[in-house]
Amino acid sequence: MANLESLLQKCTSLAHIKQLQSHLLTSGKFQFYPSLTTKLIELSALSPIADLSHAITLFHQLRKPSTNQWNAVVRGLAQSLQPTQAISWYKTMSQASQKVDALTCSFALKACARALAFSEAMQIHSQIVRFGFGVDVLLQTTLLDVYAKVGDLGFAQKVFDEMSERDIASWNALIAGLAQGSRPTEAIALFKRMSEEEGLKPNEVTVLGALSACSQLGGVKGGERIHVCIMEEKLDMHVIVCNAVIDMYAKCGFVDKAYWVFKNMKCGKNLITWNTVIMAFAMHGDGDKALELFGEMAKSGVCPDAVSYLAALCACNHAGLVEDGVRLFNSMEVQGVSPNVKHYGTVVDLLGRAGRLQEAYQIINSMPMFADVVLWQTLLGASKTYGNVEMAEMASRKLVEMGSKGCGDFVLLSNVYAAHERWDDVGRVREAMKRRDVKKIPGFGYIEVDGVIHKFVNGDQSHVKWREIYAKLDEIMLRVKAYGYVAKTNNVLHDIGEEEKENALSYHCEKLAVAFGLISTSEGTPIQVIKNLRICDDCHAVIKLISKIYNREIIVRDRARFHRFKEGCCSCRDYW
Repeated sequence: MANLESLLQKCTSLAHIKQLQSHLLTSGKFQFYPSLTTKLIELSALSPIADLSHAITLFHQLRKPSTNQWNAVVRGLAQSLQPTQAISWYKTMSQASQKVDALTCSFALKACARALAFSEAMQIHSQIVRFGFGVDVLLQTTLLDVYAKVGDLGFAQKVFDEMSERDIASWNALIAGLAQGSRPTEAIALFKRMSEEEGLKPNEVTVLGALSACSQLGGVKGGERIHVCIMEEKLDMHVIVCNAVIDMYAKCGFVDKAYWVFKNMKCGKNLITWNTVIMAFAMHGDGDKALELFGEMAKSGVCPDAVSYLAALCACNHAGLVEDGVRLFNSMEVQGVSPNVKHYGTVVDLLGRAGRLQEAYQIINSMPMFADVVLWQTLLGASKTYGNVEMAEMASRKLVEMGSKGCGDFVLLSNVYAAHERWDDVGRVREAMKRRDVKKIPGFGYIEVDGVIHKFVNGDQSHVKWREIYAKLDEIMLRVKAYGYVAKTNNVLHDIGEEEKENALSYHCEKLAVAFGLISTSEGTPIQVIKNLRICDDCHAVIKLISKIYNREIIVRDRARFHRFKEGCCSCRDYW
């Protein structure tokens, strides 16, 4: 027996496992040494030399499998490419004479998390209560993690609140769930509660969830506090944590701080580190620095991958480095990296922004893979920028053929027609939107002041200080006009008078957020605004002047990139 256990520990291949299995079968010991048989199944299902199909074959040779033997297969299936099979095995086991235990439930729940199987998770939850496993901290944490991953944060919060005992994994599961489930403010509040009220020290998993929440909100103050905590707890020795800190600073608008972390990393830099910092400079419009880092990356012995090339191409795109971008794209195949649809899309955008619409169209037609909706939307957007009605109509027809119902497609085509004062065509597009029940996505922006997030929509009067905000905005509009500002009324897609168009532009959400920032923060304090859509030409022009007149640095993060306004200039150099 001891000799066989020793041999099991030394198994290095599936052939070794089969030899031991054969020995157990021929010696008649297969059915009588359940611990050895369980170990064989575990090796087949879970080890680096695993072959799940062989584990299942072994299992079916047993007359009366034990709970541990069931668990080995359920666990292996839960970790496989077909986690739903683990759920099926769990159901079969529940109906068999063999009793499930807390581990069985835990493995089945992990399968539910991977398969996003909400109803099955609820059924297992009810069985956990019935079996009396509800006090198991590990099982409750797994249950909480499942509900968070399938998107039911209400249930996740309920499980967390009802836990009589919580460990660090429990806190991590809910923080990560809230951060990934579009409730980042609550994730940061929970992180603060854990560290300040409960006195628990975070680990690398905790800070990854909290940093993700800060990145979504653009909350640099919270991110800085977490960064201090990371250094105090020596968590910056983990490369994955340093990568997340770089990403957080970049997404909060502080690429200089992101670069400082990159330069001062104590742990080694990996491929993701380089990709993250290159994309950071790309998002901030510093194409030259991004390409410089791309070159340094190769010299340091780290081979660029498809993500590296995408980051470098984005940098060229945002900085208007057209020839550099085309050269980089053409070099991919030579370097052994095959371009995917995102690389093609970025090059189409690069050429389209430069007004080279025919070349962009030719790139789409020459692609070896199917051109998706995004590529045609990109071409449509470029056609709008350069007022090319024929190309816009062609791209729009393609989108309709592909069944796209994105409101942006219709709005862009309307914009092209409106710029040429083709109001009948604008009306026709709007009628098509009504028939297809397409609704325009409302623009909104938000700003953080003293740890509180303030959200604004266009023409918003719901804020408690809306009268002060509007008064400040009226003052702003008077002052920018004194500097020569003229409203860009071609952005308004309505056949109305110029004065009405100016009023429509004046109360865009990003202008309201900036005005609120001016009345709510001390002089010289940077103002940061996050917007869900692309910043419009008029707001861009106004905020440039605000930065000069009020001597404020203003950072706007829109859906694609950052705009850093300072002393009347923008980091995008008016190319976005």
